[in-house]
Amino acid sequence: MASLLAKQGQEMLVSWDNRKTRTKIKVKSCVIGGKGLLLIAGPCAVESEDVMKETAFKVRGSGALMLRGGAFKPRTSPYSFQGLGKKGLEILAKVGEEMNMPVVTEVMDSEDIELVADYADILQVGARNMHNFALLRKLGNCARPVILKRGLSATIEEWLLAAEYILAAGNPQVILCERGIRSAEPWTRNTLDLSAVAMARELSHLPVLVDPSHGTGVRSLVTPMAKAAIAAGADGLMVEVHPHPEKALSDGEQSLTPKGFSAMMKELEPVARAVGRRIR
Repeated sequence: MASLLAKQGQEMLVSWDNRKTRTKIKVKSCVIGGKGLLLIAGPCAVESEDVMKETAFKVRGSGALMLRGGAFKPRTSPYSFQGLGKKGLEILAKVGEEMNMPVVTEVMDSEDIELVADYADILQVGARNMHNFALLRKLGNCARPVILKRGLSATIEEWLLAAEYILAAGNPQVILCERGIRSAEPWTRNTLDLSAVAMARELSHLPVLVDPSHGTGVRSLVTPMAKAAIAAGADGLMVEVHPHPEKALSDGEQSLTPKGFSAMMKELEPVARAVGRRIR
């Protein structure tokens, strides 16, 4: 980061040069970046109101504070489920309000920012859009907090510079999210880079989340990587949960069941205490 600052010839907004304390972002009753760890949970995609309600009720009971679900889904294949669009946003917002849970969803196109912001409390930039600079700049004019996922092959420096686009355009409410990078390893969907969590916290005052679901792509690895993420300094987790993963329209193989999520939460508590944090 020091070399980057020298090359830029100016202080970076994401760096500690501009702040003496870590950034905390408040969304309704939730604080991101405080002593408490933020747990965001829900299905990969909004499939139906019934699935969202069942999931929200169960993860809320286990300690999740925010609800996630994709209304617009960037899929590798054009023939895969692409999301319900506006209808999905309406379902997500309705269930979130009923369960008193702020909602998080992805925005893929700069033209959709206002629409998504009407329904979601936090807007997410997915890994494939980390270098969509037009989208990042426009999110800088948005009043909603932004979760910025690290790109599939992005360096930590590139990730922080992507965040800088949003901050420089006027929105200081940016949350970094490590979700794994592409490597030569064939047994996992991605390689979860937890060193990036520690490094991002050393270089930047912004909160850092970890997504162990996308980071591994394997259900059995989500809990151990979640525990490791907290030990590495993450300020919270984004976890995919589906009541019937075998029937999920996307990412079922990496989604925990509600029962699995509840078990994970219990395992996270002693790890959180060991590093001076709390889950609930």
